[in-house]
Amino acid sequence: MRYAAIGDSFTEGVGDELPDGTPRGWADLAAQGWADALGEPIQYANFAIRGKLAWPIVDEQLEAALALRPTHLSFNGGGNDMLRPRTPISRIADAFAHVLKRCDEEGVRLILLSGADPTEGLPLGALVRRRGDQLSAAVEERMQGRVDVVRALNWPDRELAQAPFWSADRLHMNARGHHRVAARVLTALGFEPDPAWWSLPVDDSGVRLRGAEYYRTHVGPWLRRRLTRTSSGDGRLPKFAEWQQIRPSFSGIDSHGEGFASA
Repeated sequence: MRYAAIGDSFTEGVGDELPDGTPRGWADLAAQGWADALGEPIQYANFAIRGKLAWPIVDEQLEAALALRPTHLSFNGGGNDMLRPRTPISRIADAFAHVLKRCDEEGVRLILLSGADPTEGLPLGALVRRRGDQLSAAVEERMQGRVDVVRALNWPDRELAQAPFWSADRLHMNARGHHRVAARVLTALGFEPDPAWWSLPVDDSGVRLRGAEYYRTHVGPWLRRRLTRTSSGDGRLPKFAEWQQIRPSFSGIDSHGEGFASA
């Protein structure tokens, strides 16, 4: 089994950082859970880079991932596009159609994800939610009739939209959120994840800023990047651009994600 992931911060794992600061995230967790469920190693690569728009993900990551000849490829994108109201929804959805076309041509099974809905805690959340609803409908239209596509759709999950699943910036999921998404991916693949992954205990140790302090710490830097046409992903390299061998953990799927191993 050879699994490659492409995408933005959602797939890179931002918000679910290990003690050394390395992002883990749902894709790492799902890869470990996949190996555990099979009881044998799988190969895993992750090309996702934070801050990427949908078409740059396709242009910069898709062919590199397909060159590794995966059996499965996961794709999510559009979260950063939705924060730019002038970006046409149809243009974002076309990126999903292109990924499916290339997977068909290469004999790769597509794992389709929609991102979780962060809008409950965001400024202009109602606008972003409306665009997210429109994007979900447009992507589903392009996937119509494709029962072979593995679907792990997180946008409609109203529990996942609640604050305890999100990090302090309100835009990226925390470890609790990433575990829930990983559980959904594994279920969509036909495996039984650890039930605890659906709703880990709430972690109240983090500081959640409010009012002007939140805007100064989290919104201000985002606005500066928009004005300077820069990205949080500028200069970053993919986490795993080559195959990593993920071995089964001794205890099976681990509710803390421990046992993720590469060689």
